[in-house]
Amino acid sequence: MASPPKAPAADPIDARLVRRLADILTETGLSEIEVEHSGLKIRVAKTFAAAPQQFAYAPAPAPMAPAPVAAAAASASAEAAAPARASGDVVKSPMVGSVYLQPEPGSELFVKVGDTVVAGQTLMIIEAMKTMNPIPAPKAGKIVEILVEDGQPVEFGEPLAVIG
Repeated sequence: MASPPKAPAADPIDARLVRRLADILTETGLSEIEVEHSGLKIRVAKTFAAAPQQFAYAPAPAPMAPAPVAAAAASASAEAAAPARASGDVVKSPMVGSVYLQPEPGSELFVKVGDTVVAGQTLMIIEAMKTMNPIPAPKAGKIVEILVEDGQPVEFGEPLAVIG
């Protein structure tokens, strides 16, 4: 009598266990996990492929020979191209922010060219970090020029107005 054919041996590795171990790696951020149970050892590891890195390098500027005559001519033409600033004391920005020439949209300007101001009078405000900072007149005088526009971003030390 012939014995019945044997069924193929069951796969000793449980695919669900391997998938679960891979999920644990993903959830925990681990790169490797190993378990052993009843003589069966399973190790699951992730390899991380390095992301391709792209670097952009600007070519180094070529060294230039000194040209004192050309430099003097360039600075003279730059001065000629710059708008002539009215004479008087320049009020500079004490901070970085956005300058506003009026207390709120649609209202009258703090000052206009030609207005006479007293020391300490608010000329404009600069918004920095959601705080409105009044910019006072450093001295009494007449507003000769306003060098910024309403809502314009300004840098520290940037000229704002001229008081004559």
